[in-house]
Amino acid sequence: MKMRYVQYAEHHTQRQACMTGIAPAPLSVANMLSGYSIEVNPGQAKVLDAAAERLDHGTEVFLPWIPGANPMDAIAPAARFRRSGLIPVPHVGARHIESASQLQQFADRLADAGVNRILVIGGDRAKPAGPYDSSLAVMQTGAFQKAGITRMAVAGFPEGNPNISEAALDEALEAKLKFARETGLQLSIVTQFCFKADPIIQWLRRIRNRGIEIPVRVGLAGPAGLMTLARYAVRCGIGNSLHVLTEHPSFARLLTEKGPEPIIRELATSLRGENKADPLSIAGLHFYVFGGFNKTVDWINAQRAR
Repeated sequence: MKMRYVQYAEHHTQRQACMTGIAPAPLSVANMLSGYSIEVNPGQAKVLDAAAERLDHGTEVFLPWIPGANPMDAIAPAARFRRSGLIPVPHVGARHIESASQLQQFADRLADAGVNRILVIGGDRAKPAGPYDSSLAVMQTGAFQKAGITRMAVAGFPEGNPNISEAALDEALEAKLKFARETGLQLSIVTQFCFKADPIIQWLRRIRNRGIEIPVRVGLAGPAGLMTLARYAVRCGIGNSLHVLTEHPSFARLLTEKGPEPIIRELATSLRGENKADPLSIAGLHFYVFGGFNKTVDWINAQRAR
């Protein structure tokens, strides 16, 4: 229910505006933070403890597959989060999977741990470790469907991917959507983080205009220092946003001092300002915790308390 809050709030406010003739007010940062999701490294015991203690029941907690790590490391944290009332969402990196038997074992053990949704990504690896080179290839095996896991998220790239053309990204997303429709998968999108709102807004408008209506979670970097943000921007290939940090020092300073609040405010204004029957709704925000889990949760709680 929480993850639908932003979309519900938009439609509810819009209906009220139509009835009263009063223009709707922009969504607040606190509104936008309702039903957020967050990433937690499954290899960091203290962070796992903090997540189980601090996060609201029903929060989606994504468990990244760190390159070089054993994918089975996500099993115990996922089971623990389920017992704590959280919703674990393990990553499945297609290019990290070594064999079909490893994939099926991973799927079965996740299901045994109570996992009912996953994020399937290609994986940041030039050469696949096994037979799968894309998220679609993993989806097409049916391994997770056989294990009863039919809710899958895939990656979205508002600023593109330096290794894949925009046309190829569009084609891949259409293929996943087609496969999901044909097989009954519940598909959603989680986007790469950006340091600017405009690429996110333009990308949302573009996919909605193409008739893509599946839920989208907008990825943002939690509060962190400038060098940390720049390092992850380089690693993740978000060149346009990196220019914001290097060429606009005043905005970069704002990001480090206020976290992603300026981006969220701009998103809220744009989402509310869409002049059409179906606004650019999102399912919620998703946080990458480059500056640390507790720092990000502290910031979110402070914003929601305002």
